[in-house]
Amino acid sequence: MRTLRFLLQKEFRQIFRDPSILRIILIMPVIQLLILPWAADYEMKNIKLAVVNQDGSEYARQLVNKITSSGYFELTAYTASYDEVLREVEKDNADVVLQIPVQFEKKLVKEDEAALFMAVNAINGVKAGIGSAYLRSIIQDYNREVRLEWIQMPRFSTETQVAITSSNWFNPLMNYKYFMVPGILVILLTMVGTNLAAINIVKEKEIGTIEQINVTPVKKYHFILGKLIPFWILGLLVLTIGLIISRLFYGILPAGSFLTIYVFAAVYLLAVLGLGLLLSTYSTNQQQAMLLSFFLMMIFILLGGLYTSIDSMPEWAKWITRFNPVSYFIEVMRMVILKGSTLADIKSHLLIMSGFAIGFNAWAVISYRKRS
Repeated sequence: MRTLRFLLQKEFRQIFRDPSILRIILIMPVIQLLILPWAADYEMKNIKLAVVNQDGSEYARQLVNKITSSGYFELTAYTASYDEVLREVEKDNADVVLQIPVQFEKKLVKEDEAALFMAVNAINGVKAGIGSAYLRSIIQDYNREVRLEWIQMPRFSTETQVAITSSNWFNPLMNYKYFMVPGILVILLTMVGTNLAAINIVKEKEIGTIEQINVTPVKKYHFILGKLIPFWILGLLVLTIGLIISRLFYGILPAGSFLTIYVFAAVYLLAVLGLGLLLSTYSTNQQQAMLLSFFLMMIFILLGGLYTSIDSMPEWAKWITRFNPVSYFIEVMRMVILKGSTLADIKSHLLIMSGFAIGFNAWAVISYRKRS
């Protein structure tokens, strides 16, 4: 224990002597947590809409007005020529094209149905998918309004219909910040923990102090613990700062217990710090350690369930996410903050993360070689 205490004193002094590390730990997460949630927005607005109105009827004008007044679409072209609109698409002046054919109102009144044509610029697949979904939803709502108007006139005999009423559990207003901020906080915590731990031992190698430690009777697990514990404490500090920012700037107050969050975060930090130390033992310089850390972080983020649902991924990708510690913590954060889950609810996640922590740190101890 005395040896470990001296190693911890050395590590803390080394950390506080390097202002760049303090900036990474304290300033970078604050700035990113204040900016990223505003950019990571699932809502699409200012979708450029081009309308080909070949009917010119009152119903057609009402439909266009309903679409443009929704707040999601910006009318950039309004013409009767489809070829003219296609040129606007080629110039990237239109994302979605809506064609209202000739006799739209006449067919709707006399034949009880009318067809509309929608073309979508799918270069940006996300924008195309969400934009077309918005437009279909607005058209369906307009169709219901027309049917209601005809029933009241009356226009045709009413038919039995099923009415659906929905309610959103755990996030009633569907506020995307409540969904994104916990996940972004996990990513920031992972970046700080993995990157700093990855360059830690390598830095000792580059400045030559590792050789002085290697000739001492310091045991390998004492050395690894001395590297791990300071960043573990600082990681919990980053989590605390992130939770404070979430409360002050986004009004996010966990429905569950802070104890549940900190218990899982403590185990999670042991896992990611162990992974960082493991990378550090296999790297010969800081550049190599940073590249390996960056490679893993890209996989963790893209397959972590932050931006895309894991359930919608192909089966082979789902298997990869099972070995991704980030995916477990993102799920736990959302469960505790939005749903109010307890330790009993996340016990399977906690056991898996404990396995990651034990595995990575044991591997780091074994792979570290003391050289005289």
